[in-house]
Amino acid sequence: MQTPLDPPIAPQLARPKKALPEDDGWGFEPKLDGFRAIVFSDGDEHLIQSRNGKPLDRYFPEVIFPTGRYVLDGELVIAGTDDEREQFGSLQQRIHPAASRVNQLAESTPAMFVVFDILADGKRSLLSEPFERRRELLEAMKIAPFVLIEHTLDRDHASEWLNTREGVIAKRLDAPYRPGERVGMLKIRRERTLDCVVIGWREHAHGGAVGSLILGLYEPDGGIRHVGHSAGFPAKRARELMDLVTPLETGERGEPSQSRWSRGEDTGWRALRPELVAEVRIDHASDGRIRHGARLIRFRDDKPPGECTVEQLDA
Repeated sequence: MQTPLDPPIAPQLARPKKALPEDDGWGFEPKLDGFRAIVFSDGDEHLIQSRNGKPLDRYFPEVIFPTGRYVLDGELVIAGTDDEREQFGSLQQRIHPAASRVNQLAESTPAMFVVFDILADGKRSLLSEPFERRRELLEAMKIAPFVLIEHTLDRDHASEWLNTREGVIAKRLDAPYRPGERVGMLKIRRERTLDCVVIGWREHAHGGAVGSLILGLYEPDGGIRHVGHSAGFPAKRARELMDLVTPLETGERGEPSQSRWSRGEDTGWRALRPELVAEVRIDHASDGRIRHGARLIRFRDDKPPGECTVEQLDA
């Protein structure tokens, strides 16, 4: 394969920010919930490179590439039922050692490649071109069956994505592409709050303090779904929480199995009576679970536990 840029290439990264930039010179795109990927194509040959430089082709046999010589930056996603929220959990299942399983999933939950930048076209590298020019070239390119990500210069329009999508990526229009650097790009995550029932707790590794609170939400049938956890408490607060949770213990254990990630460590938690309501801040929820953990804001004595329902995840 001969392209102006040789794999692997570290993708340009975004710097976290709390809010959209207010000065001029920015373009905005919705933040996706998928696998970052760079595609190298030369004629009928192609290579899908992961963010960490690993080949992904074998896991996504259904993704079709237009013939040509180019290098594109984008994201592999599996679309959700509402065409806006991506199914990250389904995407993770694709990284499987068995080709038969990969092929089965490729048919039942096909992925697609969403393009948001072009790094090379024909024999020419475009890394030094400003993003505004690269976007113009990308829009003129026949990229079907790829999907071109939505792009806007309207800050008000972009702010709507903070209510409906994973967040927003802001890009400097005059910035070149800097592989592996966090320059010229910002990521503003959508932040939400949920009211959850505290259904259990794990003790801190050093003992004598709460390491994490286990969070649940009520299903329509009255059952409680384990949706995630909240951790990272300051030492003094973690000790104080012991007095709050221990009186509510039921004597039962939740998730008593061992975790494949913890080298045999028991990851079970101590179950609590569902009487404690916690308001937490989350970055994102997918597949009925809170991703990346939740940050405790406060406990709510004013809210009945029964009102902490799974409908909040879809709001």
